[in-house]
Amino acid sequence: MTPVGRILAIVLVVLAAATGFGNAAERALPVVHVDTAELARLENYLNGLRTVQARFIQVASDGSYSEGTLYLSRPGRMRIDYDAPVPIEIVANRGSITYHDKKLEQVSFIDVDATPAGFLLDETVSFAHKVRVSAYEKASNAIRVSIVRNDDPLAGSLTLVFADQPLELKKWVVTDAQGIATTVSLLGTQFGLALDSKLFEFRNPYIGKRAD
Repeated sequence: MTPVGRILAIVLVVLAAATGFGNAAERALPVVHVDTAELARLENYLNGLRTVQARFIQVASDGSYSEGTLYLSRPGRMRIDYDAPVPIEIVANRGSITYHDKKLEQVSFIDVDATPAGFLLDETVSFAHKVRVSAYEKASNAIRVSIVRNDDPLAGSLTLVFADQPLELKKWVVTDAQGIATTVSLLGTQFGLALDSKLFEFRNPYIGKRAD
């Protein structure tokens, strides 16, 4: 997978939380009509998430597994540090996502608006701006909303799964165009912390580095 492709895959699955129900339960949720009042309630909840710090576990349907630490400061800033042996760090700031592969000593950049990550990093989260709702399901104490980008709806989908009463984001799943689904669960999530702004500043360690 190219660095840009990996950015798209990784960034789409952050900001999830630990869940008590698995994929089989999600598939069993009955499809219902989109409830605009419910969508507005979800938007208000997501817009209320200003800072997040958490450990995460990332699992993909192709069998890949990794762990790390996530930092989010809305709007626009995010950092993902993977535990060894994954040599990756990702920093989003000022409208750009930086992907750093420490093993290969490579740094790549991508516009955050080129990924659905922009949905949660925007100043205002909206299910009607840049994206559209492709599926909405609700049953008992679970709400599941899938979105696709307006400019490329076939590129894949992003699904948010919430528990209800009280409303809480429980899972974030991305399914790419090839059908690979990746899920991230957050552990020990802390909200509203004063995060150091330096977390979201990337300094390229290879600028000025002499070749061997």
